[in-house]
Amino acid sequence: MSLSSAKLESNDAAVPANIAAQAKKRMKKKSNFWKKQARIWHWISGAVCLVGMLLFSFTGITLNHAADIPATPETVTYTMTLDGAGFSALAEQPEDGMTDQLPPETIRALRSGIGVNTSGREAEWTDIDVYVGLPRPGGDAWLAIDRETGAVEYERTTRGTISWLNDLHKGRNTGTVWFWFIDIFSVAAILFCLTGLWLLQIHAGKRAITWPLTIAGLVVPAVLAIFFIH
Repeated sequence: MSLSSAKLESNDAAVPANIAAQAKKRMKKKSNFWKKQARIWHWISGAVCLVGMLLFSFTGITLNHAADIPATPETVTYTMTLDGAGFSALAEQPEDGMTDQLPPETIRALRSGIGVNTSGREAEWTDIDVYVGLPRPGGDAWLAIDRETGAVEYERTTRGTISWLNDLHKGRNTGTVWFWFIDIFSVAAILFCLTGLWLLQIHAGKRAITWPLTIAGLVVPAVLAIFFIH
């Protein structure tokens, strides 16, 4: 065999080897890209969820032990008498039924007089008075106005910080902004869990205990729910 023939055979053998090496390199690069994406989205969602997850985890404990945590309700009452435009606007309202809120003039008078904002709260009217329920997280409140005299009575009850936090957990009387916060937080928490599962899958080959622990995390609560909840 001539020297030139040997060189050609050597080059022919090197071509498939180079193709295989390049393909392996591309696969490794693609794998590293997705590993990087999993880590990025996991820490981003974790950062977004951190404070909220601590809040909901803590209030999960306080809700579970609600009967064991003492709470002493505190009630305060404020009174005032409407006059001027705030009082006159009451006469223009129906003698019975519901309206979306109190008249704007009355709302401004209440805010100025006793610092209570009833904007956006439904008002229940009778020919004698008007009643506005003002439920709130961690307590309750209501306001009543005598339509004849303009006398206002506002009562607010609070049940303490733990009760307030528990109502945040449940979304009880927390308003539209908190409603959307819970939804956004839940989506971020789901993303955090799914990317965590993705990272488990990526590293499972090097950690044999990964899937037994993951399956235990599913089986244990399922068994407790099936056999111990009545």
